[in-house]
Amino acid sequence: MDATHNSGPARPAGDFNDTWLVVPCYNEGTVIREVLSHARETFPNIVAVNDGSSDNSAEEIHAAGAHLINHPVNLGQGAAIQTGVEYARKQPGARYFVTFDADGQHQIKDVVRMVERLRNEPLDIIVGTRFGRPRAADDQVPWIKRLVLRIVVLLSPTTRRLGLSDAHNGLRVFNQKVAQELNIRMNGMSHASEFVDQIDKRGWRVAEEPVDILYTEYSMSKGQSLINGINILADGFLARRLP
Repeated sequence: MDATHNSGPARPAGDFNDTWLVVPCYNEGTVIREVLSHARETFPNIVAVNDGSSDNSAEEIHAAGAHLINHPVNLGQGAAIQTGVEYARKQPGARYFVTFDADGQHQIKDVVRMVERLRNEPLDIIVGTRFGRPRAADDQVPWIKRLVLRIVVLLSPTTRRLGLSDAHNGLRVFNQKVAQELNIRMNGMSHASEFVDQIDKRGWRVAEEPVDILYTEYSMSKGQSLINGINILADGFLARRLP
């Protein structure tokens, strides 16, 4: 893999210079520059892992001013997150880390709230949840996705024991302890189940934060089906049995 770095404009002291966004990216060239540019208005430190994309994702990441790491071939979202975290945790002053989707579903206002909460509460990791408050009339979570996520929680004793309601939410904020100990081995979408298992096994102090997910026609075209949800469960079962 190779890495390049664009230096962005200086940020005011006391902002989020101690926070790194980790953005896995696979063929998101049509949206990734806008997503990263908007995020960098608040968070100057972003590393995007171009996971073997066949489109212009790498060029768009570079143009947005983010740190760029290239996987020469597609290794999967889990591997991209692990690569990004390993890069970010080596950077001077890095204290907080965020896993953030490349397709525009996650919102910066939620990240700001989660980071500030992590600064002030005795927690190691905060996981976003789509189910942490009463369902609103304008709730955008599609019924099939809601069904898949509920099934995942229902069939995962670890998730229930930790009190998590949306373990496959990709928006997570965590501290140096988690960043240093994180060791994702499942390369695909099933890395989310492995993330939950590591929270449990390593004793990380965890909480949830209600977040809003912005579902667009573009992001929905890349969403998880019921069959993919079953595959995630099967992969998670396998991951728990890896040495």
